[in-house]
Amino acid sequence: MLYSKVFFLMSRLSPTGFYLKLADGLISWTSRAQKTIVYSSTEAEYMALSDCARQVTWIRSLLGELGYKLKAIPICGDNQGSIFMASNPVTEPCSKHIDICYHRIRESVAKGNVELFFIDGAENPADLLTKDLSCEKFTKFRAQLGLQFRSGSI
Repeated sequence: MLYSKVFFLMSRLSPTGFYLKLADGLISWTSRAQKTIVYSSTEAEYMALSDCARQVTWIRSLLGELGYKLKAIPICGDNQGSIFMASNPVTEPCSKHIDICYHRIRESVAKGNVELFFIDGAENPADLLTKDLSCEKFTKFRAQLGLQFRSGSI
């Protein structure tokens, strides 16, 4: 974990992570450095929401081809500012420099393909993918994601 902290401090790239669950099982996840340096945590969270919405759109398309008709897929984020930015197509002066590809989430929200919800940061299992956590939080979030360690196996 020390290497990751040093990397993010040196590169100024924010860590990003999200996961998708279907029938209470993980089907997709990402944990990586963002591709762009951002000026605030709200921007970093907005870009993470956008990346997640892009993956949700692909999964939605795949399931649609299999004949499943889906309602809006919920996406939870722990930053109210990023949820507001994604839900409102007004470009504010503080967000006008964000790459246009990240604003695609607004289209997904407007079409009703995704629905955004706020989750308290202390209750966000996606933090397992982006932060160093205490043993208690790690164990709690690991269980929520359905991850298990098997004795004697890697």
